[in-house]
Amino acid sequence: MKNNMIKDTLLFDNFNKEYLKKTRMSYLEKLKILEGLWQEAVALKVLPGKNKLEGIESDIRIAAILNSKRENKNV
Repeated sequence: MKNNMIKDTLLFDNFNKEYLKKTRMSYLEKLKILEGLWQEAVALKVLPGKNKLEGIESDIRIAAILNSKRENKNV
């Protein structure tokens, strides 16, 4: 079986950074991607975890960061 893993991670990181600079997505587009990833994780039974409150602190922090970024764009 052929190994398809990325060997040159620096090259990939540079490509990814350049791609992100050139590709602008709106908040709504990013939210749609997040929702799709969440649905896939639920379908794979990876999410939600057994303990519903597990990781709530990090979820709150992420929400605060996203909301602050969104508010800053409206200024």
